[in-house]
Amino acid sequence: MCELLAVSTSQPARLAFSLHTLAARGSPTGGTRDGWGVAFYQGEDVALYREPGAAGDSALVTFLESHGPATGLAISHIRHATQGSVRLANTQPFVRQLAGRAHVFAHNGNLLGIEARDALGAGRWQPVGDTDSERAFCALLARVEPLWAAAAVPALLERLPLLADFAADLRRLGPANFLYSDGDALFAHGHRRIQPALGRIEPPGLWTLQRHCAGGDEPPQCQGGVSIMDGDGGRTVQCVASVPLTDEAWRPLAEGELLAVRGGELLARRLPD
Repeated sequence: MCELLAVSTSQPARLAFSLHTLAARGSPTGGTRDGWGVAFYQGEDVALYREPGAAGDSALVTFLESHGPATGLAISHIRHATQGSVRLANTQPFVRQLAGRAHVFAHNGNLLGIEARDALGAGRWQPVGDTDSERAFCALLARVEPLWAAAAVPALLERLPLLADFAADLRRLGPANFLYSDGDALFAHGHRRIQPALGRIEPPGLWTLQRHCAGGDEPPQCQGGVSIMDGDGGRTVQCVASVPLTDEAWRPLAEGELLAVRGGELLARRLPD
């Protein structure tokens, strides 16, 4: 299955965003070699890098490890194709503009029959590629668009239940782990994924870990290869990943659990009804 990883920090800094770890997962000898991508938020826009090939083969991945842009939130995806051909249009994360903000989405799973589900209609939002993941993103944008009609950022209490209902609709179709950001908060939904030790699809679908990285002259090394490369003082860092990246006490998300994160801090968590 695909690999997801998000890093949220309390202050913007240049991150070596675990790309070495992700590249190892997407190496030619592994099973996830159908594309990789990473979106670095910079204000209300993102710097997006994607390639429809193995991360382990990519000179761009190597470049980003040492020259990635400063960010307070980064979302990355390593693709194992289940629906849609191997091409750039099907490579995640997907980015669309809504209400003057870049919205970013990455999904891990296989949503069978999503195109026939009335509850997941995309409205005016149309996919560029032919994946179930991008269709899900278009359906999500159709749902959140009314909330963004006003100039202000919608309240979290408005967004969270809407996203929880959307996630519940996805779960009826198959594994529905996803990362989504509207430029204000990161939302992470954990469901199920293939558990290598068991050889079957079961929870958990995502894991999370928060660490406090001390400041100083040397770049502090944080979880799973995430390095704070510049900036003064310490950082609070929250990671969400498909699997634990270190031997630290990562917490598995419960089946259907939805998190909201901003600035390295957990804002809210919601369990299915």
